[in-house]
Amino acid sequence: MSPAHTPRPIDAIDMLEADHRAIEQLFDALDRAEPADLERKNTLVQRACELLTIHTIVEEEMLYPAAQKALDTHARIDVDEAYVEHFLVKTLIERFASLSAGDDGFDATVKVLKENTTHHIEEEESTLFPEVRRTQIDLIALAATMAARKTALQERITESAMAH
Repeated sequence: MSPAHTPRPIDAIDMLEADHRAIEQLFDALDRAEPADLERKNTLVQRACELLTIHTIVEEEMLYPAAQKALDTHARIDVDEAYVEHFLVKTLIERFASLSAGDDGFDATVKVLKENTTHHIEEEESTLFPEVRRTQIDLIALAATMAARKTALQERITESAMAH
């Protein structure tokens, strides 16, 4: 294989974009779920909330601080906006602690969560991620750190679920 055809290693942005695709697939599955299939809707929302929680923690602990240090003042506004968008998503996720499919407000909360998440993904992928790729951040090393953190967070969620 020539060097021109050697695939580049998976980096932090690739990992986050893969998360985005998985989250979008869960929202698509929710859109296709039968309104009366409350168990499926609950399961899909729970999984989407788990993925979103892990994703936001990893971005806030690792990507965003590195981006704030590496980006110029104008581009750091995109990071600040991403933190605010995460706050909104986390607030909506918290609502699902007391909401189940079939409850008043469940479908509306799902809709708003999807809309906010979709907007956030579009902004990150069109603006923030390209800006971050142009910095000197070692995105390959960051990917390894992020992968380890994601694994630890998923294990914590699994342990918590098993305890209940």
